Amino acid sequence: MKQNWYGKLLGFCIGLALSRGNPWVALVGLLIGHAVDTDWFRLRRDDPYAALGLDREASDAEIDKAYRRLISQHHPDRYANYPAEARERAEARAREINRAYDRIRALRKRGR
Repeated sequence: MKQNWYGKLLGFCIGLALSRGNPWVALVGLLIGHAVDTDWFRLRRDDPYAALGLDREASDAEIDKAYRRLISQHHPDRYANYPAEARERAEARAREINRAYDRIRALRKRGR
C-alpha cells in the first residue's frame, strides 16, 4: 500500500510556522503529522480490516475470502426461522461486513 507523506509535510510546515524558526518545534509537528499518517488516532472500531478479522497487509484474495465466509455466516436469510432479535443482529452484522468490505475496496482502489 502507498505511504502517506502529506501529514508529515503539513505537520512540519505548521510546526515551523508556529515555532518562528525553532527546529525542535518543527520536529514535533513532523511527529504529529506522522501519527496522523499512520492512523494512530483512529479508533479500532473504525478499522474496516478489523471488522473482517484481517490486518492491513492482507491480500485481495484474503479479503474476498474473509468477506464471503463472514457474509455467508451472518446473512439474514439464514436466520429466517429464528426469533426477531437474532435476525436483527444478523442484519446489523451483515451491514457492518458489507460496509467494511466496500470501504476496503474504495481504499485500495484509491491507493493504486
